[in-house]
Amino acid sequence: MQTLIDYEQLSQQTAIYKDLLTNDLFFEAHETLEELWFPLRFEKDDEVRLIRAYINAAVSFELVKRGREKSGLKPWGFFTKHFHLIHEVESKHQSFYEEIYEHILKTQKRLACFRL
Repeated sequence: MQTLIDYEQLSQQTAIYKDLLTNDLFFEAHETLEELWFPLRFEKDDEVRLIRAYINAAVSFELVKRGREKSGLKPWGFFTKHFHLIHEVESKHQSFYEEIYEHILKTQKRLACFRL
């Protein structure tokens, strides 16, 4: 299956995203993956939707950090609606998507916010 996402760029952005989440730099984490997603935002592709879901998770965490957990429910809802795609997309990027997902779960537990 052909993928729209560049492997090398995703590899680099995944490492940066995880590091930023670990350091509670959620806005910056969202910006990191948005660099990948933005040029592809109009594509009807599950892999692109999954990246957007990960962006929305970081946005949700940023809103919690700013004391606006209720506002974070909408982007978190997008994440929860689409995170199942991790098991459905056929991609050579699967390991990166699993790493990001696990890191999001750790962050969600650490911040004690939202539910899946």
